[in-house]
Amino acid sequence: MTQQKEIIVKDTTIRSFSENGWDYICITDIARQKNAEDPNGVVGNWMRNRNTIEYLGLWEALNNPHFNPLEFEGFRSQAGLNAFTLSPSRWIEATNAIGLIAKSGRYGGTFPPHTNCKRSLHT
Repeated sequence: MTQQKEIIVKDTTIRSFSENGWDYICITDIARQKNAEDPNGVVGNWMRNRNTIEYLGLWEALNNPHFNPLEFEGFRSQAGLNAFTLSPSRWIEATNAIGLIAKSGRYGGTFPPHTNCKRSLHT
């Protein structure tokens, strides 16, 4: 069951939800604070960052037995380079990721897990 929540930060609504024991937050909503006209550009820049790729890869390695580490290594080696681009959907498809959710449409956005998630598939 999906449990949806909203918080208001600096006059911006930030959506979050819980699903299958994981808590997710909408970074697209957070990106609207930085660039209201193009929050997807902000998310795209976040996805290019080496620290982001390493965080997502570590989270998947710890929590996802179906994670594809070979694809992750390819992304990690390219992260931070000027020509490197990575969309949330590409990350999800290439690595079999479960820790990043990309929803399209009016109520869509990019949702990574909260860093304080306690659930593990291995337990």
